[in-house]
Amino acid sequence: MGIIRNCWLLLIFLLFMTKSAAAQNSWIRINQIGYLPNATKVAVWVSKEDNNPAKRFELREARTNKIVFKSNKTEKFDAYAAFKKGSRLDFSKFNQEGEYYLQSGSTKSPVFRINAAVYDNTADHILQYMRQQRCGYNPFLQDSCHTQDGFRVFHPSGDSAHINTVGGWHDATDYLQYVTTSANATFQMLFAYEHHPEAFGDDFDANGNPGKNNIPDILDEAKWGLDWLLRMNPAKTEMYNQLADDRDHVGYRLPNHDKVSYGKGLERPVYFATGKPQGSFAYKNRATGIAYTAGKYASAYSLGAQLLAKYYPNYAQNLEIKAQEAYAHGLANPGVCQTAPGRAPYFYEEDNWVDDMELAAIQLSKITNRPEYLEQARRFGQQEPVTPWMGADTARHYQWYPFLNLGHYYLATQSEADKQIFAGYLKKGLEGVYNRGKHNPFLMGVPFIWCSNNLVTALVTQCYLYRQLTQDNQFAAMEASLRDWLFGCNPWGTSMIIGLPDKGIYPKAPHSSLTKLNGYVLNGGLVDGPVYGSIYNNLKGIALEEPDEFSPFQSRLVVYHDDFGDYSTNEPTMDGTASLSFYLSAMQKEGQQPVLKKSKKKK
Repeated sequence: MGIIRNCWLLLIFLLFMTKSAAAQNSWIRINQIGYLPNATKVAVWVSKEDNNPAKRFELREARTNKIVFKSNKTEKFDAYAAFKKGSRLDFSKFNQEGEYYLQSGSTKSPVFRINAAVYDNTADHILQYMRQQRCGYNPFLQDSCHTQDGFRVFHPSGDSAHINTVGGWHDATDYLQYVTTSANATFQMLFAYEHHPEAFGDDFDANGNPGKNNIPDILDEAKWGLDWLLRMNPAKTEMYNQLADDRDHVGYRLPNHDKVSYGKGLERPVYFATGKPQGSFAYKNRATGIAYTAGKYASAYSLGAQLLAKYYPNYAQNLEIKAQEAYAHGLANPGVCQTAPGRAPYFYEEDNWVDDMELAAIQLSKITNRPEYLEQARRFGQQEPVTPWMGADTARHYQWYPFLNLGHYYLATQSEADKQIFAGYLKKGLEGVYNRGKHNPFLMGVPFIWCSNNLVTALVTQCYLYRQLTQDNQFAAMEASLRDWLFGCNPWGTSMIIGLPDKGIYPKAPHSSLTKLNGYVLNGGLVDGPVYGSIYNNLKGIALEEPDEFSPFQSRLVVYHDDFGDYSTNEPTMDGTASLSFYLSAMQKEGQQPVLKKSKKKK
């Protein structure tokens, strides 16, 4: 009888909570991780009723409910996504550390912190996911996987010969591996360490096991990527672009129990970069050259050579040689390589390559001091001033990748003349996205294509870099909105990064075998993020496995689901996660700046 009584009590509680949630019609969305004292601090009030937007608000101390700041500094917006009205609530002038909540009328926000340390250790936190994604030896599972990789395909001397390509990272929940994303992830982590070395600790060894090895963990992780790139590029003109294909997509299983066969035991196919259209079955990509792959190899090798010389001098010397060889191969084979489709028509449709060669050239100029590399970088950079997705409504999958052109940033640091040109290019891209998003309360101008969170991460990084280069704060509000979007100031009120903050709302049911089968938490993983309703409604094989807790916030414009079954919005990605390392480490550094004196109240 006690069990029956408890079940009835639980049912009554759930009905009460459902009724209460249904009765609520307005919400205040905040950055759940909190706000730095000096930061732009804006929350977003949204309502599903066509009533008057919030005109004033209060900031209250969480423990005492005391009003510590109040303001009528609000900016009003009409309908967006699932909401009929919205307001931006700006409390940037308040900078006292503590725990607070916002209130407008009867609507209250969750409790959040204002504290200089809110981003401390977050850049190291995301490395947990990178270690979970390791192929070969996997420290999270304490086991190895895919140890027989692989056999080459599309090689001019014939298919099926064995080549050792064990290592690297699984791209996402599937176990495919691409130079495209792996080289970019490697570079992004190196870039983060180059600029903010003090943000990273040493708690793991080179294999990803607990224990110090006197090398920052982020460099251990980047070297894991470099080791794999070297295996995929064993000779000057022998480059491979991809390991495995979509025959991998046969359901949930742990990587160390993967039994998928490609016809040669447990070896997987390794795709030779031919520079021509490629595909193992009926579908082909649109490859035109090799520079897009060669440039990515060369830039990762170059920055790796600079940062690893202290720890691995001979290894770094080899990286420098390999960088020059890869770049030369790219010069000789201009064009895009693209990844290879399998039985389905899907692949990474990257259509630009001059950005890859620009970044490679500027990195080579730094390690060789040869002026011709710098001039070549300028010429490549001027061919594509703005990464084409910026300001656009849509794009094909990974069509303009990497989503951020770091070559422009490096060139802008070379001289005042270069700054005028290349910081100007960065500004033009930011303007395009800002103008697209300035009419909604979240200032969200990023198109909701697949992996939209990766675009958000790229854009918030570009905002920060532009601000640092120019001391121009005109995009500070957009930077704050993008940052806050990732941590819960979005229509669904959820963080997009697993485990951040640890007591917040974040993805609990990511599309992942590790979580689905064993309940493992993928700490640090950045999920794909919301997509247009039109994209979601036309995808095949999606079926939600649980009631949608975010159903009041879905719209024809955009959807997001925290559900195992939604591979389009809730699958963590390795490259998106790695790309967060720079911005999170930058925020940790900003938190260490002296707190500026600001007024406490504005009525």
